[in-house]
Amino acid sequence: MATNRRVSRVAELIKREVSQLLLNGIKDDRVGSGMVSVTNVDVSGDLQHAKIYVSVYGTEEAKAQTMAGLKSATGFVRSELGARVRLRRTPEVVFIEDTGIERGSKVLSILNRLEQERSPKDMPEESQEVGEIRE
Repeated sequence: MATNRRVSRVAELIKREVSQLLLNGIKDDRVGSGMVSVTNVDVSGDLQHAKIYVSVYGTEEAKAQTMAGLKSATGFVRSELGARVRLRRTPEVVFIEDTGIERGSKVLSILNRLEQERSPKDMPEESQEVGEIRE
């Protein structure tokens, strides 16, 4: 079993190489239908499995097409990783859609809307003073 430091270094290396493949290597048109970025890579302790979390921007249809394209390109990505990354065994690759960025933007939009709905007269006087100082 590899050390935590080695696992994290391999995960970063896989993240960098898959990001390069998404830009230049994968020729499937479905992958290009939405803007794709690699957000995280989880590698198992024995370096045999890699979960690649991708964030896809676009419509729901574009996301579905992109994930289908990535799923079909799994074998190609694994073979390219084997050629680019010097490991004894190339890890099995699984692409997982990461929706964390979308959830974060939804929460921010809700917070901004709530802040706009609250008027300064609704806040206690102490809060108004603190709000004026922060601005």
